[in-house]
Parts: sequence; C-alpha cells; structure tokens
Amino acid sequence: MYYTMGEITEMFGVNASQIRFYEREFDVLQPKKNKKGNRLFTPEDVENLKIIFHLVNDKGFTLKGAKDHLKNNNDEIKENQKIIHSLERLKDFLIKLNEEI
Repeated sequence: MYYTMGEITEMFGVNASQIRFYEREFDVLQPKKNKKGNRLFTPEDVENLKIIFHLVNDKGFTLKGAKDHLKNNNDEIKENQKIIHSLERLKDFLIKLNEEI
C-alpha cells in the first residue's frame, strides 16, 4: 500500500515542500517514485514521518537533534510510537463512547 504526496500532506496538515525537505534531511524517509516522478510513501515512511513530527513539533528537537535521536534510539522510538498510536485510538474510542452515553 502506498500513499501519495497529497494524502501525506493532508494526513499531517503541512505542505508538500515540508515533506520534501524532511525527505532530504532524514535518511529514514525513502519514498518510491513512479515513472512520472511522483513520490509514493509506504506505511513505514508514514510511521517515520510521525516520529519526525513528534520529535520536532511536540518534543522541540532541532533537526540535527532529531536526526541524532533517530539514529541512536530507533528501536525505542518506534516502540514508543506504537504505544502512542494505541493510546490515541483508545482515546478516540472513549470519546465516541462518552458521546453516545
């Protein structure tokens, strides 16, 4: 399954130039390109983008700091991201449940 640039920008609420910038800055982002040169992102790319946005936007890391942190703590970060995703899904479920009551 692949995501287009449009789907990625909508998912993260940013413009395409920011995604392309992060692609150049972070080695973990390696979207495929089709014959037209359009970027196609894998689910792994999406998870890496979530991690990058979390480190930069939520944790306040600089780009260099985020790169170093990703390089040195990749497995731990991915595990934490899975936990965060699970908690967000649980929160959404509880909110919907509360609204139905």
